[in-house]
Amino acid sequence: MEIFGIGVLSWLTFLPIVGMLAVLMIPKGNEAIVKWTALGITGLQLILAVVVYLNFDPSLSGINNVDSMQFVEKAKWIDVSANSWVGRIQIEYFLGIDGLSFPMVILTALICFIAVIASWNIPKALKGYMAMLLLLDTGMMGVFVALDFFLFYVFWEVMLLPMYFLIGIWGGPRREYAAIKFFLYTLFGSVLMLLAMIALYFSVTVPDAVTGERIHTFNMLAMMDPANYDPNSLLAGMGTTFRSLAYLGLFIGFAIKVPIFPFHTWLPDAHVEAPTAISVILAGVLLKMGTYGLLRVSFPMFPDIATAWVVPLGILAFINIVYGALCAMAQKDFKKLIAYSSVSHMGIVLLGMAAMNTQGMMGAVFQMFNHGTITAMLFLIVGVVYDRAHTRDLDAFGGLAITMPKYTGIMTVAFFAALGLPGLSGFISEAFSFLGAFQVDELRVITIASTLGIVLTAAYMLWTLQRVFLGKPNEKWAGMPDINGRELSALVPLAIIVLVLGIYPSLLLNYMSTSLNHLIDIVRTGGQGMAMLP
Repeated sequence: MEIFGIGVLSWLTFLPIVGMLAVLMIPKGNEAIVKWTALGITGLQLILAVVVYLNFDPSLSGINNVDSMQFVEKAKWIDVSANSWVGRIQIEYFLGIDGLSFPMVILTALICFIAVIASWNIPKALKGYMAMLLLLDTGMMGVFVALDFFLFYVFWEVMLLPMYFLIGIWGGPRREYAAIKFFLYTLFGSVLMLLAMIALYFSVTVPDAVTGERIHTFNMLAMMDPANYDPNSLLAGMGTTFRSLAYLGLFIGFAIKVPIFPFHTWLPDAHVEAPTAISVILAGVLLKMGTYGLLRVSFPMFPDIATAWVVPLGILAFINIVYGALCAMAQKDFKKLIAYSSVSHMGIVLLGMAAMNTQGMMGAVFQMFNHGTITAMLFLIVGVVYDRAHTRDLDAFGGLAITMPKYTGIMTVAFFAALGLPGLSGFISEAFSFLGAFQVDELRVITIASTLGIVLTAAYMLWTLQRVFLGKPNEKWAGMPDINGRELSALVPLAIIVLVLGIYPSLLLNYMSTSLNHLIDIVRTGGQGMAMLP
């Protein structure tokens, strides 16, 4: 599918770069033009994402061969001859999506469009802010569509720079500390990922299309096929020490982004100091890059290690769910409470992934999408009240339901979706994740214990609702204006998605089921293929 001779995935990925350049060329002082340009570019990207949704074929199966990928774009990018030890270096511009990446593409386009609306009142250096936001958009989208590991890594690193500046320049009082902490954590994970990527590159060979000679490759699909591993390479065979180390390096790199305990400490600081729109992107999309990486890279490329480490992953999921919920309950800062709730809800994704069955995997990926929309609503809601009161202290409010009824109504939808109320999207994904994990004997006790997180989530969400919106109105906020049209335009579409997917989840589930079932087959049987290597 091409537009003006360029593939739709390239448009989705690089359209924000075009917008960034356009924003930078707008003369200083034309802030309205800057805003509408950024909004128009992300709006076009969202329209393209809808076009992809309408043309996506959910019946295509497989995640490890090019025939099962859709909207594929493939071209030589780097092709040079090196020394005799390294051999020929060939890196491809290789894009494509399947049922695993498809929901994340839709989510990224949606959240970035909402983030521009939420950024309308940025007080300083608006041109630079919008340019960084659009560059961040390209980095995130590229991660979800790249099928060459080198290209994947480039997009992964591109995301780091704009997020550092968006927090460090436009953030709160402790923005420098939060930005540096985020940068160092992510960079550490990226180094481990780079080492694992290089090890995979020198372990996998494929025949050259022209000469037929075996050459090393960064092709992620080739890395999923046991037949492509050099029998003499470090990562050949099943359950070897080097395979375990490579898996561990990738796992830590992705775990930092999720974030998984104990790599989570950067998240509350980054959320609290980041502007509202950047918190929306951080929780809505960036956290999903970690779990997506585990599903796209770690599981299918290291099925033997992934299946062996099911119980440790389940334990980490339990810690995330319960520890995150307990930390959220202890917070007095509205934004930090939502940040810790993200740690808890991403634990549910991990639990579904650990199940490695149909219900668990579908619940995990569906929870990734649902958490993106729900947590975006929650951070936008915090931003609305902070813009008016300039405080996030939960004990400073009370009775806002009387002074801000529209705001309270939209907030109620978000809060009840976050605690998993039936009829809203969060319930479906959480139920699938727990059902899938409960079917696995090794995870049954962990799953039962993890349900404590559901109770704790209900407790801190309802307690927050009581402190902020119910009771006697605080006279200090008696004249606080209700939510305005711009803020509603960001929140209402998310609320509609939460309601629609809660009632009819097949609108998304049907598009991911075939690919996820194939991923499960690869993880369960892939280790046997690795064992057959000499």
